[in-house]
Amino acid sequence: MTWFEAIVLGLVQGLTEFLPISSSAHILVLSRIFGWGDPGAAFTAVTQIGTEAAVLIYFRHDIARILAAWGRSLVRADARGTPDARLGWYVILGTVPIVVLGLAFTEQIETVARNLWITATMLAVFGILLGVADRFGRKDREITGMRTRDAIGLGLAQALALIPGVSRSGATITMGLALGYTREAATRYAFLLAIPAVLGSGFYEATRIGDDPQVAWGQTIVATGIAFGVGYAVIAWLLRYLRTGSYLPFVAYRLALAALIFGLLITGTITAT
Repeated sequence: MTWFEAIVLGLVQGLTEFLPISSSAHILVLSRIFGWGDPGAAFTAVTQIGTEAAVLIYFRHDIARILAAWGRSLVRADARGTPDARLGWYVILGTVPIVVLGLAFTEQIETVARNLWITATMLAVFGILLGVADRFGRKDREITGMRTRDAIGLGLAQALALIPGVSRSGATITMGLALGYTREAATRYAFLLAIPAVLGSGFYEATRIGDDPQVAWGQTIVATGIAFGVGYAVIAWLLRYLRTGSYLPFVAYRLALAALIFGLLITGTITAT
């Protein structure tokens, strides 16, 4: 991997990680179009540490409050019913599906699932689902009203993002909207829910590839730093946008990108694997 590739992929990771348009799909497509080769699930996972660092800093007050309440709930029965304590438990519960499925299907995730026919299909299908949920969801619930069954459903939705093209934030937001949460509430929870899964995946991949002499660590670190800075700006922009805007532009973009990928595959401009 060249330094130019690292810079471009870092920018793409930061721009697309928090928008419901699938960062892994963009990285895969760009790499195929320019003949860079698949950067691999490990590169994607490690650079996601940068974007999750942006989440940790942006939501630092919320995270500190939730962690404090969750900690108190471990030793005080009267603290277990507070919204923040419950939210801490819900994030843990919602993380279980992606951990279990990620470990169970590691080989398939890093090989078969990275086929561009699958990626384009997921972009289209989950784009339509996001549009339907955004159009017909009640959008009148806040995070404080979350229930256990909601946390399980949101966790299962996040696990679908193990397939490139689904989008981690997109799948979780879609489920949140379908459950009646407001756009901002669904989006905030999607960001919070992703923290343990993404950081765990990133550090796990880092340990797996740490002894590989072929790993371009310098470029990977640069891409991660760029992803952090750009990702922070995207979080701030998206939450402001959602106060008045809808997810329709992202739905249209997903469908257009899926059509482009299908076209490139059909004409033989790029290969599926």
